[in-house]
Amino acid sequence: MAEQDIGTGRPPPPVHGRAPVRDRARRTGGARYIRHGGGARQGRSAAALVTAAASLLVALAPTAGAAEPRPLVPARFVPGPCPATPEPVPGRCGYLEVPENRARRGGRTVRLTVAIVPAASGRAATDPVVFMTGGPGADAISDIPFLVDSGVNRDRDLIVMAQRGTLHSRPNLACPEVDRFYAEAVGLRYDAPSTGRRLVAATRACRDRLTASGVDLSAYNTTENAADFADLRRALGIERWNVYGYSYGTDLALTYLRRHPWGVRSVAIDSVVPPRIVSLPWTWDSAHEGITTVFAACAAQPRCARRYPDLRRTLDRQVGRLEAHPLTVMAQPPAGGAPVRVVLDGGALVNLLVANAVPAVDVPAALDELAHGNPERFARARAAGATPVLGEFAHGLTQSVACAEWVPGHSRADLLRAGRRAFPGWPDSVLAQAPQLPFEHEVCRVWDVPDRTAVQRLTTTSAVPALVLSGTFDAKTGARWGAYAARTLSRSTTVRVPGVGHWVVPQSPCAQRVLASFLTRPTGPDTACVAGLAPKPFTITPAPKPPSPPAPAPPRPETV
Repeated sequence: MAEQDIGTGRPPPPVHGRAPVRDRARRTGGARYIRHGGGARQGRSAAALVTAAASLLVALAPTAGAAEPRPLVPARFVPGPCPATPEPVPGRCGYLEVPENRARRGGRTVRLTVAIVPAASGRAATDPVVFMTGGPGADAISDIPFLVDSGVNRDRDLIVMAQRGTLHSRPNLACPEVDRFYAEAVGLRYDAPSTGRRLVAATRACRDRLTASGVDLSAYNTTENAADFADLRRALGIERWNVYGYSYGTDLALTYLRRHPWGVRSVAIDSVVPPRIVSLPWTWDSAHEGITTVFAACAAQPRCARRYPDLRRTLDRQVGRLEAHPLTVMAQPPAGGAPVRVVLDGGALVNLLVANAVPAVDVPAALDELAHGNPERFARARAAGATPVLGEFAHGLTQSVACAEWVPGHSRADLLRAGRRAFPGWPDSVLAQAPQLPFEHEVCRVWDVPDRTAVQRLTTTSAVPALVLSGTFDAKTGARWGAYAARTLSRSTTVRVPGVGHWVVPQSPCAQRVLASFLTRPTGPDTACVAGLAPKPFTITPAPKPPSPPAPAPPRPETV
């Protein structure tokens, strides 16, 4: 079973270098922004309170030309040591202290780790880049190597802040109970009701533990998350900055732009999740687009088309066959270790495809092998879930966002109808679960946070220069949703990168050049490199040998 999120399918970690820069500081707005050298269940009363707070936030939403309001409770940035990470943070750190719930004055605060990575050029522009990671629930600090390797900090300082509730924040809404469930789930049927009950039990245990410690789960939402970033800019004294987000970070970036437009020089969104659209049924649309595009790319390559004809039919048959008769095999996790018991049913197969757990270039070969009795590629990809890092991913933030902002307003029947439209003929047991978010209606009944769709499921309209990046193979956040979001971003440039999946920039040198050009000239980035792009050649395996004809029967002895 895949993790419950839409934005943590990272590419393999690159090796990145560091470049020293000279120290300098500037003063803006009375606060210091320091550039530095390199080196290194809540009941009805709670729901009513949040609804009232949401109404207040709507009333306080900015209007064109309005002055930036001062927060009721100022945040503060405190310099401090960088967290211990596998690769040391190549910059300075500290934490931002903000209210947990801005609608409750005098309540508890949260601390969010902030890392400031200097510009590699040593001549930083005055407008840094602030990064918003995916998930929701991913660890932004661990994304720094990807960002540095992609050149995001080439000419500008890069600011990375842990989102509230994630690994390098306090409190951390990690759910080791859910992590342990996922480790066991590789040996369970993906979409069986008994599997769902185990997930719900693990979620309930996490919720009970967090709320017993005093965590206000309703405060971990995109509105508060966006306000944290607005507080960060003010606390650092930054006059203008550039926003870059991917996956859920695009939902957050668009919300931030709508609610806090002050000081935003440009916005780049990568693998787009439109706040107005994201929901459980929406996941089937994206899954269909991404998978179909992979198959179309194979059909466009003669060798792939000859070797793997009619991939959609092959997939349809395998989903149906595995859902009716799941395979149970032993498979070694890709990272090594002892083989583990793995169950492959139709739901597991589909979610491995959506999660890009098997690289797109290998998908036709993997499906063909599966159809001929060899499930190894998919089995090993499923086995990868058997060894999660306990507590690394903040499932609590995932559920507080999804259950308040994505799930309400759409019934189980809506979800099933969307699945049937996307993949007619597939078993309902597969289509009843949203890709990457199985059993979410049941989970949200346990998580029990108020509906926030009235303040979150809105369109962002802006004239701030925007870059919209999508990968054509993205089955989590389909590429067409980038163009959808761009319709109300009047000064936007939309780029579709062929043959790339979720989170485009770390995977595409061309996308890296486009982003760098955009940061230099937001209203006219150089996108020329995109015209020469095409998907990589697909893996071609030898065709299976046809079975040998049976040996001729020996002649019958003559009778006398």
